[in-house]
Amino acid sequence: MQPICDYHMHTPLCGHAVGEPEQYAAQAIKLDLKEIGFSDHLPLLSHEDPKISMNRSQLPLYHKMIENVKKNHDPILRVRIGIEADYLEGYEEQTRNLLASYPYDYVIGSVHFIKDWGFDDPAQRQGWTGKDIDQVYHDYFDLLRKSAQSELFDIMGHVDLVKKFGHRPQEDMSGEVQKTAEVFRDAGVAIEINTAGLRKPVGEMYPAPWMLKVYRKAGVLLTFGSDAHDPKDVGRDFEEALALAQAAGYKKYILFKNRKIEDEQKI
Repeated sequence: MQPICDYHMHTPLCGHAVGEPEQYAAQAIKLDLKEIGFSDHLPLLSHEDPKISMNRSQLPLYHKMIENVKKNHDPILRVRIGIEADYLEGYEEQTRNLLASYPYDYVIGSVHFIKDWGFDDPAQRQGWTGKDIDQVYHDYFDLLRKSAQSELFDIMGHVDLVKKFGHRPQEDMSGEVQKTAEVFRDAGVAIEINTAGLRKPVGEMYPAPWMLKVYRKAGVLLTFGSDAHDPKDVGRDFEEALALAQAAGYKKYILFKNRKIEDEQKI
């Protein structure tokens, strides 16, 4: 048994993914998924970097690509059109305006930057040298909470991405996670179990099992995503993800359409 949907998939437009959207859809059908959602990176508003995200001129092409996949596979496979948007402090209104330019089915909010440092970017990995790891974690969770409170997003992505390269805090972060879970619940945002962490240096899904239990106890709703940047990773490790959700006490996960919860699926 595995989840029927994968809500976190990319396209070559982001500059660090391979394979055409049709190939992602074909892999989903092969795995007997019933619903997928593309959520490539929204153009960065703070600066352009073709290795990280598409630029504004490419956004209509992204929409057209996914609309074509949707048309080609309905009704065999439900295809949702999502987007992954960075939370950038000071750019909230610009982000809101850009997101309003297209009727997405859901928006994943992600924190990849602490100020101007892309802490999960392999090209900026040296930025960890000499850093106070505990403070990086505090800063990260603070930004997660601000992301949810911005009301820009429906799902919060990879909510302990800060661990990607294996950096672990010395300090107990359970208080930070508890505060974050309460903010997520009050803001009405879901989280994802993101299996991509298994394919990163940390070798662990996002979020960690103990964190997932905190979110569940707080009443935060759940989705699933592979964060696939290659068609072969669509739905990858979803059986393990489902087991993680069950172990945390989740009984259901949710599906989106038109930025609203459309359905619930039992776990």
